[in-house]
Amino acid sequence: MSSSSEITKARALSELRQFLKKLLLEPGTLEKTLEIAQCHYGDHHMMDKVAEDITSKTLIKIPENAAERSEADKLFLELLKEVAEESKALY
Repeated sequence: MSSSSEITKARALSELRQFLKKLLLEPGTLEKTLEIAQCHYGDHHMMDKVAEDITSKTLIKIPENAAERSEADKLFLELLKEVAEESKALY
């Protein structure tokens, strides 16, 4: 593995760690983010709307512009989408 690849992975892990800390700092944040994802599930611009709502309603700040989102931001949004999909499938 090249050192560039290792640096990229280390940066992504560090971003994800910081992101998870924010989730844990504010009680109810995780529940809020799940509610937001479920609210926008199925929308053509789901990821952008979820990012905007999370930024406005929690301590977590996700850039509105998708190109500016970190790997941790993208991973979190993808996970929220998967959870919303699985939640809808249960009903």
